[in-house]
Amino acid sequence: DETGADVPVDANLVEPVDGLTWKALARPGKRLKPGDPIIFGEGFEAEVIEKTSDGETVLRFNRSGEALDAAIERFGAMPLPPYIARRRPADQSDRETYQTSFAGEEKRSVAAPTAGLHFTPRLLSEIERAGLVRETVRLHVGLGTFAPLKASQIESGRLHEEWRRVSAQTAAHLNEIRAAGHRCVAVGTTALRTLESSATPDRQIHESSGPTDVFLQPGYTFRATDALVTNFHLPRSSLFMLVCALMGTGTMQAAYAHAIAQGYRFYSYGDACLLLP
Repeated sequence: DETGADVPVDANLVEPVDGLTWKALARPGKRLKPGDPIIFGEGFEAEVIEKTSDGETVLRFNRSGEALDAAIERFGAMPLPPYIARRRPADQSDRETYQTSFAGEEKRSVAAPTAGLHFTPRLLSEIERAGLVRETVRLHVGLGTFAPLKASQIESGRLHEEWRRVSAQTAAHLNEIRAAGHRCVAVGTTALRTLESSATPDRQIHESSGPTDVFLQPGYTFRATDALVTNFHLPRSSLFMLVCALMGTGTMQAAYAHAIAQGYRFYSYGDACLLLP
């Protein structure tokens, strides 16, 4: 810091800028300034390059590519949502339990798509034996998932950006399934947001790749999703507004009141529900 003293730093990597550089949430952010070195482990360090207006710290590492990924894996810990991290630190079991069984190799999300945590390899096999068809899409969960809603976001109808991808093959297959009268069931709000970002008003899903800032709130007409498997969400969040858009605010308020009365578990390691509009 400015006094020259060593200060413990916690950096939650949010988004890559290039091969060497990441945006991060660093604490204590106020004591960091451009040019400060941060030593994460033997031979692994970064330099503070910039402090952004939205509170993020830009770090440039002394490694890149696979070497950087390996160092992060060795010296880093699984980032947990704030409401879990406040209760306990991450442990080795979180590397397996706070990760879906079908996760890709690109480690770019700030959190797991938690509805997917319920789907073990055994359950996925049972689903396939029952005749259901599984398709995959990709979305890098962004920091805005945990950010409180702002009035400006509600007024503009735009939310935080997240990167998503739907392949041409997946889009064509989903369109065929729906044209035949079958449901498209999104597993998690991440999958739903990806699908809706890739659909047109004629209810056709298209190949897509890139950022999306779509904000699904009451009044929205769904184009690509017929049902949703999702956990129970934080109040005053964009995710609760999403399920209200799908099911109606009154219905979801009643459902959440029932869940609370029955002692259902909320949030990341919690229970799931199937929403059928």
